[in-house]
Amino acid sequence: MRTIVIASLLLASALLFGQSAEQHPEWPGKGQLFVGTCYQPVDQSPEQIRQDIALMKQAGFTLVRMGDLSWDAFEPSEGHFEFAWFDQILEQMNSAGIKVILDIGGSPAPIWLHHKYPSVNMVNEQGATVQPAERYMDDISDPAYREHLIRFADELTRHYAHNPALAAIGYNNEIGNGVMSYSEADRQRFIEWLKARYGKIVDLNKAWATQRWSRHLNSFDEVQLPYAEGPSAPERYLDLRRFWSDETISVLEDLETIRERNVPNLPAVSNLWDWAWRRGFDYLSSYKKFVSYGAEGFYPANPIDVSFGALLEKGDLSTPLWFNEFTSGGGGTYGGPKGIIRMWAYLGLIDYGQTFLAWTFNTHRGGEEQALFGLLDHDGTPSWKYSEFKKIATEFSKLQRLGFPRYHKPDVAIAYSFESNIASHPPGPSNTVRQYFTVNYIDQVQSALKPFFEDNIDVAIINIGHSTLDYKLLVVPADYVMDSASADAIRNYVRNGGTVIMTAMSAKVDESNQWFDTPQPGRLSDVFGIRTEEFYRPSTPPEFTLNGKTERASIGFYEVLEPKTAKAMALFTNTLEKSPAITVNDYGKGRAIYLAVPAQMAALAPLVRSLYSALAIEKGPGTSSGVYARVVEGRTLYVNTTGEEKAISIRGSKRGIISGKSYQGVIRLKPYDADLVE
Repeated sequence: MRTIVIASLLLASALLFGQSAEQHPEWPGKGQLFVGTCYQPVDQSPEQIRQDIALMKQAGFTLVRMGDLSWDAFEPSEGHFEFAWFDQILEQMNSAGIKVILDIGGSPAPIWLHHKYPSVNMVNEQGATVQPAERYMDDISDPAYREHLIRFADELTRHYAHNPALAAIGYNNEIGNGVMSYSEADRQRFIEWLKARYGKIVDLNKAWATQRWSRHLNSFDEVQLPYAEGPSAPERYLDLRRFWSDETISVLEDLETIRERNVPNLPAVSNLWDWAWRRGFDYLSSYKKFVSYGAEGFYPANPIDVSFGALLEKGDLSTPLWFNEFTSGGGGTYGGPKGIIRMWAYLGLIDYGQTFLAWTFNTHRGGEEQALFGLLDHDGTPSWKYSEFKKIATEFSKLQRLGFPRYHKPDVAIAYSFESNIASHPPGPSNTVRQYFTVNYIDQVQSALKPFFEDNIDVAIINIGHSTLDYKLLVVPADYVMDSASADAIRNYVRNGGTVIMTAMSAKVDESNQWFDTPQPGRLSDVFGIRTEEFYRPSTPPEFTLNGKTERASIGFYEVLEPKTAKAMALFTNTLEKSPAITVNDYGKGRAIYLAVPAQMAALAPLVRSLYSALAIEKGPGTSSGVYARVVEGRTLYVNTTGEEKAISIRGSKRGIISGKSYQGVIRLKPYDADLVE
């Protein structure tokens, strides 16, 4: 999840063994690209392992990730550690010139741990103990789990602290996934968390609005764990998710403490899953405490979706991304069409990618991921996907001398809030918040990204209250929870000369997840110079006129804006009120713009594009639909993400570095093709 950077062989060695983004903010953006795979040697015989490593070397792989999901392979019984088998594999990898990310496989916990310490088992909402029938069914807040995880991590990292094959350390594969537990011990830990947050029962009653529906609490002993499924009051549900988020972050901080003590020369590069719906955690408010480089699993649905996920993991770090897992096939999907994996890798370069590790090398024959297809077929024969990754490795080894992995400080930031995501969609189909917030929060954040993505403009995705707002434009889509830190950050940003766009459904509730009793947008009504209370869902989406052109929204929802000090930039033309669709307010040295409809391409694109010139935001290279591009050290990388040939007009003649082709007046890219043009 974070990147190893090099400007020379000597610097490569130094960064490969340790310095984090915070230690090296001056990172220049030039270094190595790593192509390789995730590997599960526990599935293979010694002879198969030798053959696999030989194939990796032949493919030009430079990095593998191992150790994840394999706690009991290192500690088959309590306190009995076996490392000799892995020592031999690391020695073979090192001899082949392949570096290794060692994942601390703290999830899932071994069956022996569940058996001997049943407090590690999950308890469901009905109070029944749930056996670990699938991955990540471990109560990570349980002291027995934490004690054994820390001991395992300590033994593992001390044993391999000076192993020359290691490049990085990872923590608990996909932490953030899994379910929440409802044991009595968990209830007591939740109570202690509430005491630390609220102090007195009177303050908890106020925060939870317990005067409603006869829910008053006389003492903390009366607190029960809120439901994650079924009915639950929004205030309590948000605190439940905060509690589990803090527990997850605490595990990561424990593991980071061990890394800093035992292997301070190796970066933390973890495959995290902060947006996993069952539990998740507040990554963007905490990530600098336990990561060295941003990383994730890359499983594409469409270009916007995967780019949003990548940028979310990158946050506002100045270092590139590691794709610790990179698509090679899926459950029930062999992979393809041919060429598309390579295309995704080139799109990953646009999204600051540095490391591309196929999930997985061997096709799985058993376990939870049967029929998940890797680079080798079930009989060990290399597939076309192995050849495609080999081609990626060959091409990327040349590109790393040409400004890749890329870095460019974005001019635009988009706000993302774990708490707004959770609070806007509490459980229960009859919940009135769900009835209000019918437009999915994450969909709106992705919609805010889309116009910039289509214009080939770099964007940072940030938590407003935990970032330095040094951007020309800040977009705040549907930020439902407006805590005081975020409100203060927006206020100061605008006062000091920044331009912000906020969309409908924003700033409705405070930290307690209760609606503001002040003019909306809460805490920021004066900054935006408006009041908004009414909202409607017309059967025909609203239309408005901006710069003399009629724009048609795609979502049937709008808020009625009442300007106070703000001026109307655009008016609705087909609503009853003919109220402002967009307002702008001068505040301090900056401007606060409010869009009265949910974040959507149809409404945001004309608005943000009308601001580019005044804000000196430069559009990227012009491309055909479905082709994305960035300029890197004077050359332009084009990626065709579609299944059809695309033509891009250019001036004069150009040469394709990847293809070796000469272009005159037009670049023609075959389906899923890419080229770096100079």
